[in-house]
Amino acid sequence: MGEVSIERVGLSFKSRKGDDVIALNNLSLQIPDKQFAVIVGPSGCGKSSLLDIIAGLKEPTGGQCKLDDQVISGPGAERGMVFQNYSLFPWLTVLQNVEFGLSLKNVGQRERIERARFYVNAVGLGGFENSYPKQLSGGMKQRVAIARSLANDPKILLMDEPFGALDSQTRTVMQELLLGVWEKNQKTVLFVTHDIDEALFLGEKVYVMSARPGRIIDTLSVDFPHPRNYDMLTSPPCLELKRRIHHNLHTEVHKAMAAAAA
Repeated sequence: MGEVSIERVGLSFKSRKGDDVIALNNLSLQIPDKQFAVIVGPSGCGKSSLLDIIAGLKEPTGGQCKLDDQVISGPGAERGMVFQNYSLFPWLTVLQNVEFGLSLKNVGQRERIERARFYVNAVGLGGFENSYPKQLSGGMKQRVAIARSLANDPKILLMDEPFGALDSQTRTVMQELLLGVWEKNQKTVLFVTHDIDEALFLGEKVYVMSARPGRIIDTLSVDFPHPRNYDMLTSPPCLELKRRIHHNLHTEVHKAMAAAAA
């Protein structure tokens, strides 16, 4: 199972000037097992902070997060994290990077290599097992990061704008690859992005966050069949969803600007 329950979560901290900053306020969200969930919201609304709380990297100042009814109180192998900056070990090969988490779990060498090879192939990097990160493109590095997370067999995959640094063509390829892997493996995924098209192409549910302090202000069901292709993004139902998200975000950005100017 990989069901996430976010219950009235709040997060506050001190700014560099010593002011109190409320990043998240009374945020509640239920993500069912095996759902591909996407969060969009204005810059600075707390999207990444929410992911960090679920990952156990930050502690909420109010409320709690649960994974399968267990309160999250720190990092755990059942939650895989993929960042925008790849976070690969440059001295390890592709295969060794994917194996790394398994070695920490004391998985036997034979099983470790077999599982790592399976996910290297699943992300389309067969033949690059012995390459080093410096020999790979940005998209290939991100594939390694995804394979490494999947190899650990997490209950949920947390992805913080993983394709944000890629060019548009590579980003499209990575979206298709990720969706294909999810369709086969059916892991729970929580994906953060600024890109509305990306959110609609990938997500089964899209959750829209308000400007700071962040909370969920809208939930959209993206009822398009799998496998998907990019033609769906120009269909009237999808364009209506895009209009709705854009309206919400536009409104929230203006609220944030007005509050900052006050």
